[in-house]
Amino acid sequence: MLAAVLVCSCCGPKDGEYTFEILTTNDVHGHYFDSLYVSDRTNTSLLSVAWYADSVRTAVGAENVVMIDAGDCLQGDNAAYYYNYIDTGSKHLYARMVEHIGYDAVVVGNHDIETGHPVYDRMVKTMEVPFLAANAIRTDNGKPYFQEYVTLRRHGLNVTVIGFTNPNIKSWLSPLLWEGMEFRSLLPMAQEVVDRVRTREKSDVVIVAVHSGTGNGDGASLESQGLDLFKSLEGVDFVICAHDHRPVVHKNDSICLINSGSHCRMLGHGKLTLTVKDGKVVSKALDAELLDVDKNKVDENMKALFRPDYEAVKAFTLKEVGELKADLRTRDAYCGMSDYINLIHTLSIGCSPAQISFAAPLTFNGTVDAGTLVFNDLFTIYPFENQLFVVKMTGKEIKDYLEYSYDTWINTYDGRGGNLLKIRNEPDPRTGQKHWSFVNRSYNFDSAAGLVYEVDVTRPAGSRVNIISLADGSAFDPAADYNVAMTSYRASGGGSLMREGAGIDTDRIGERVVEYYPEIRNILYDYLMKNGSIDPQTVGDPAVIGSWKFVPEKMAQEALQRDMKLLFPEANR
Repeated sequence: MLAAVLVCSCCGPKDGEYTFEILTTNDVHGHYFDSLYVSDRTNTSLLSVAWYADSVRTAVGAENVVMIDAGDCLQGDNAAYYYNYIDTGSKHLYARMVEHIGYDAVVVGNHDIETGHPVYDRMVKTMEVPFLAANAIRTDNGKPYFQEYVTLRRHGLNVTVIGFTNPNIKSWLSPLLWEGMEFRSLLPMAQEVVDRVRTREKSDVVIVAVHSGTGNGDGASLESQGLDLFKSLEGVDFVICAHDHRPVVHKNDSICLINSGSHCRMLGHGKLTLTVKDGKVVSKALDAELLDVDKNKVDENMKALFRPDYEAVKAFTLKEVGELKADLRTRDAYCGMSDYINLIHTLSIGCSPAQISFAAPLTFNGTVDAGTLVFNDLFTIYPFENQLFVVKMTGKEIKDYLEYSYDTWINTYDGRGGNLLKIRNEPDPRTGQKHWSFVNRSYNFDSAAGLVYEVDVTRPAGSRVNIISLADGSAFDPAADYNVAMTSYRASGGGSLMREGAGIDTDRIGERVVEYYPEIRNILYDYLMKNGSIDPQTVGDPAVIGSWKFVPEKMAQEALQRDMKLLFPEANR
């Protein structure tokens, strides 16, 4: 079914003025509950979103509120994981929550596709709120895999919400996860769909909701086309975008763009006033803003209703899975070899027939304390549902890949001042206060295991990496083929290390994959079930993972420690 018209459109609107409040969320990432399960700390959640939505509906009337989520709702927290993969017999918790809150539409995000066919196909079949993605096209018949749009009938007016997912999904996810689909660019497709749907539905209001980043509006990014749509779409009142977790509003007299950030921290709020004369809309006035969400204001009735679900997730979260012999800190990975990355490398290179592995710190600044591990700790160690691929690469491609990785991570450094790490001091978009952060995404800072190599920080980009040997001391040959373990995200093009660094066509990555493994968090869980504990001194065996370091060592480490104090001042208090 490509569309849903909720109420018969036989009666037109009466003359007068009508105002609609548009409420938006995006990138909820499993923040269904306000509790973190393992402590008394709380966070923003759908429980707070529900409180705000009820307040607005009470103030203006439910028929005047349109509520939309722009995707990435099924990944990122234990509650999502539990109802994705553990309790698969119940109706998904997210589906029940958005139905309870009264959402009118939800867009499919790339992380929703990452959950796999069994999860999102179940959502399509059971969630009463439309799950939208007009640009996810079936390869067997050319029709949309998901619903394209939904039209809401309010006061005799037709309010149409058209949804699109991120067109760059194939660059991040294994084809096994989106088998039977292809993803089309929003340009020019979105305008074509808008024109067709507006005519068919006789739409008075059109909202385009996309799981796409805001972008720069220069047409250069397939991943982030929000501003491209804002600048180019005709016949559209609001563009709701997502994906990059960067809250922002753009507006002019005819169209508004809203990106509410992520994790229910803010609520997008649009306002649209229409004047109807002789049964037709003769004028519109639009506005948009972002509302800070107070995590302490929650819908208590909803919280009580879903308490049994919370207790089930909490019990799963606190399940003991083993022992950790020493603290793991993800930030240590920015300065060289670390216990955290050594663990990921050990898991990866242990998957036959891998000889080498690539891995990056996927949590910017996570810590798991030594002691008893519960299942929740595995989400800090490995937060994503990435599969592990073993991919055939030449020695030259491996070296070029590493050169590209370190160029996203460090500057050429001569010891005479400046930063060795590629960091900048810029205002926080929410608070306006300056803080230090990486220029690039730290989850793309890959190092390698299975090799012995050095990274010379005094050398220019492209000539920093010196591979001395394989981990066992045998020669490394640029012309030879090696089996390299990496995430499905990386193998599919995520971070551009394969495509731009190694020069590999990731559209044809299947031709290079020699073995597929399940999700890496599951490999970690299996390791614990087999060994009972994680000891950094044993998982970092040099004979298996090799070694690497920044050189000149003394100069590099002094500069790195200065930069780390800027990035993580709280660690030095």
